[in-house]
Amino acid sequence: MQKLSILFLSVLILNISASSQFKIQFELKSLPANLDIGSSVFIAGSFNGWNPQNKNFQFQNNGGRYFLELSLKAGVYEYKLARGGWDKVECTGTGADIVNRTLKVEADGKVEINVEGWKDKFSGQSKKSTASKNVHIIDTAFFIPQLNRFRRVWIYLPPDYETAKKKYPVLYMHDGQNVFEDSSSFSGEWGVDDFLDSTAFPKSIVIAIDNGGAKRMSEYSPYDFRLPNDSNHKINGEGALYVEFLAKTLKPFIDRNYRTFKNRKNTFVAGSSMGGLISLYAILDCPKVFGGAGVFSPAFWVAPKIFEEIKYRGKKVKGNIYFYAGKDEGETMVPLMLKTFNEMHRVSKSKMTAVIRTDGKHNEARWRMEFPEFYEWLMAK
Repeated sequence: MQKLSILFLSVLILNISASSQFKIQFELKSLPANLDIGSSVFIAGSFNGWNPQNKNFQFQNNGGRYFLELSLKAGVYEYKLARGGWDKVECTGTGADIVNRTLKVEADGKVEINVEGWKDKFSGQSKKSTASKNVHIIDTAFFIPQLNRFRRVWIYLPPDYETAKKKYPVLYMHDGQNVFEDSSSFSGEWGVDDFLDSTAFPKSIVIAIDNGGAKRMSEYSPYDFRLPNDSNHKINGEGALYVEFLAKTLKPFIDRNYRTFKNRKNTFVAGSSMGGLISLYAILDCPKVFGGAGVFSPAFWVAPKIFEEIKYRGKKVKGNIYFYAGKDEGETMVPLMLKTFNEMHRVSKSKMTAVIRTDGKHNEARWRMEFPEFYEWLMAK
């Protein structure tokens, strides 16, 4: 009955008629005094794939006054401002992260915004680490031969790693800047180390790979795509090479140097947004390597080809897949997640669940709340 109810809900949501377009004018009423002259300011949110450098969403600078007009369908959106990258996202006047801004569109309107600070302007200031003593950096420049790039890689070792002398499952996570450490995050941390330090469930080793900044969207997409409302900007999908790095370079390194269970049943992958997309692709592409996936708020809107991937490769997947989405993440988030869930159910015998939160938003604070439930589901016998 649960599967049938989910199918019914999916059909119901997908048949909602498109809403009218409304004109929303944004104006930056105040900006930090340290804003570089001529800086470009962008809006990134659930209406444009959270792209912080989409020129169709760039504010016009008229003598120091910034304006932007968008045409949006009725609905609730989340967004933030940035100066071309998530390392340059808006923050408080003291450098602290802020929650996503929320916009409810039901008529033409005007939004006035005050920006207190920019994250990169505080990067030179020392911040107290929030990572537990069980978190370490394996390498600040781990080589990715498949992409000819370098990346910082973190590791969490269970509290009893040095004394127990036993083996552990391994969870690979994307957007490593946000997994353990608030001082390195661009929008808050998941607190994975804090949870694992205290949970009574079996412990795991967690490997967190930093995203590539401007390369994040290409590395986390297995397919070429164009962003919503930006048909002139093509992003080349490098996700297949990134997954090959995880499976053929990073995992063998971890298995050689740490006490791990090397088999599929004890190797997992998880991430959110674009990281959710690449996590599902990883288990489809390497079903003999990954035996579980956490697919949080997946950016399936940039990857319609994922459904072909499921059709032809999904039957080989025999792992555990946890899907999560929030209703406040944009009008396509829940329908596309449910469609993917249903398509996987149709071809795969994997253990799966789909969690939908009425008040779920697209941010690290929400994924931090959801991670314990995912982990306990994954580890349940």
